[in-house]
Amino acid sequence: TQVLRKGLQTGVVLSAGSFLVYEAHKLISGFAEVHASFKVEDVIEQADYLYGSGETEKLYRLLVQHKNSDDAELLWRLARSSRDLAQLGSTSAEEKRQLTYDSLEYAKKALEKNEANFAAHKWYGICLSDVGDYEGIKTKIGNAIIIKEHFQRAVELNPKDATTIHLIGVWCYSFAEMPWYQRKIAATLFATPPTSTFQESAANCHLKLFSCLYAADPNFYSKNLLFLGKTYLKLNNKKMALLWLSKAKEYPAQTEEDKQV
Repeated sequence: TQVLRKGLQTGVVLSAGSFLVYEAHKLISGFAEVHASFKVEDVIEQADYLYGSGETEKLYRLLVQHKNSDDAELLWRLARSSRDLAQLGSTSAEEKRQLTYDSLEYAKKALEKNEANFAAHKWYGICLSDVGDYEGIKTKIGNAIIIKEHFQRAVELNPKDATTIHLIGVWCYSFAEMPWYQRKIAATLFATPPTSTFQESAANCHLKLFSCLYAADPNFYSKNLLFLGKTYLKLNNKKMALLWLSKAKEYPAQTEEDKQV
């Protein structure tokens, strides 16, 4: 009887201990979930600071640790960061290729996680265009409509995003400038080949400029100034071309792309 009583008491103690362990586990798990959500916000805040500071390599090292994240905000930033790293002059050709394909995968995953994220659409379009540089002109032209659709979806989700409007302007410029042999390729790929005019390009680039003026930052992007100048040259308006090309030339270069512009 005493053995049975002790056995029962031990069982109760063990059961109570197991219960406490279980409750502690639930508490810790719940805390971990909350902590994880705060961690995502902290990483995004740190990433945006590094991006604004031009710390391309540090930013990539921070974000690539979260490549398996389910958060679209982290993933599109990783796509952008991978692409930025690929653009650096110090990046080897092999690394650039890998980073270009990686960036597309991250952007694709961001879209899968949140289709309503405008930045995911924007960076998917950009990264898809970059991959086309490795897969030949036929693939690049074949992806053109998909790219534009993602840019347009990004604008629908965020009409004030000047960068996306600029990208549509560049898309229009590229098709307006397309040489005859590429037009032949487009004709074989599409029942109705995509077309554009330099007037459309100018209109879209100006829309972006107006967006920036609204934000009190008319010179926010050197490449937009360059394309405005090039577009006015195509329209044979040398006075306006000189104005915008001069602005592009005088733009304070901070990134590799600014220097190329």
